[in-house]
Amino acid sequence: MQARSHHAALRLVRQFEEVRVWSFTPAHAERFAEEIGATAMPAEAAVRDADVVVTATSSRMSILQGAWLKPGCHVNAVGACRPDWRELDDRAMTNVVFVDSREGAMKESGDVILSGAKIYAELGQALAGLIDSRANETTIFKSLGMAVEDIAAAMLVYRSATATL
Repeated sequence: MQARSHHAALRLVRQFEEVRVWSFTPAHAERFAEEIGATAMPAEAAVRDADVVVTATSSRMSILQGAWLKPGCHVNAVGACRPDWRELDDRAMTNVVFVDSREGAMKESGDVILSGAKIYAELGQALAGLIDSRANETTIFKSLGMAVEDIAAAMLVYRSATATL
């Protein structure tokens, strides 16, 4: 579900020449890749030279290796949402790290906690133009989700649904 929704959302803001998919379960990767017109492949091959990478796993150990990341790429890390779970290795976490909430990340994100990563900023600070977005550097957005984001999304859905009645 996370991969599907991220693919749909990212296509609204960016054109992709190629989409690559990996999963712990190759049959799932093949099925999803066929559904969205992508190519299923091993994790390293899926990440190498990518401009945008999305990790959406329930992994307890790092899968994405910082050595695989193309300089200047962006990673949306939305899985591994427990203090002792990881998707990204220590090297990946040495890049410019954004979070939705510093407080939440320091309590819930194994990627941040276990790597000792330095959080550059909260996403809201970048979106409000309060800090440099560092868009030319390799950036990581470690998302854990926040109740206010869920409420905002629910309001958008509600408004959309009631506008058509």
